[in-house]
Amino acid sequence: MNAKATKTVLPAVAMTAVSMVLTLAVVVMWLGASVPWPVALVVGLGIDGGWLATLAYERRLAAQGDHNRAVTAVGWCFGLLAAGVLVAHALTAESSAGAWLAVAWLPIAAKALWLVHSLWERTALTPGALGAIRGIQQEARDEAAVARAQLRAEAVTEETRLTAVTAAGARVAHVQAQTAQRLSRAWSTLKTARDGEETGAALTSVTAPVTPGVTPRWELPVWGPTEPIPALPEATTPGLTDEALDALVDEIRYSEAPPLSYREMAARFRAAGHSASEVRLRAAWKRVAA
Repeated sequence: MNAKATKTVLPAVAMTAVSMVLTLAVVVMWLGASVPWPVALVVGLGIDGGWLATLAYERRLAAQGDHNRAVTAVGWCFGLLAAGVLVAHALTAESSAGAWLAVAWLPIAAKALWLVHSLWERTALTPGALGAIRGIQQEARDEAAVARAQLRAEAVTEETRLTAVTAAGARVAHVQAQTAQRLSRAWSTLKTARDGEETGAALTSVTAPVTPGVTPRWELPVWGPTEPIPALPEATTPGLTDEALDALVDEIRYSEAPPLSYREMAARFRAAGHSASEVRLRAAWKRVAA
């Protein structure tokens, strides 16, 4: 019997011994006045012996992992009989009735302690099993702690990411607002310059030496959704020399009176299937116009 089992069995043994001694003493004192004392002693020993025999048989069955309700009932009957003897003696005693009633519950308490001890034996585990259980519980606690730490780390990471994204979005919105404000001021400046009274004279003075005979037109740039410009068709004719390009530009420009503007000439040039880069075409225009 290990130390833990001793903690439950020793109180039961002590209380059983005290109950048996009290029962024997009460029977001898109670019956000693009416019958010879050896007879009273036999009666007391019979009650204690029956109780002790049933208790021993119960312990034997418990050691085998068995249980018998009849034996248990007989044991409780002996315990109740001993308690009844103590109660009856206390009620009929002329003195110290309260003291005898105070100890009358000891037989029932002894049976209850043996019941507690039997329940402990049924649920007791070996040190190896207890160690395995502690290991499983510790492993579960470790896994739970790791899971909590991982969740906290993921939460902190997500919070940091959201903070960074929010800050970046705020910076982008701030830059966009500044850009829109600058574009608005530039547009206002362009519109003011276009609607000014001296804009036409200034444009004429600038463009007249380059494109004589062409009335300058200044249109504001488009600010908003635009349509993509279709790609230029591939050239179907071989590249033109500068002389041939100048001749074509001169022919198209002076095909009508007054002479066509550069844009009209360029549109007709390309509509006729000719190909030339914008730089070469504008250089030919300048040579012809000069």
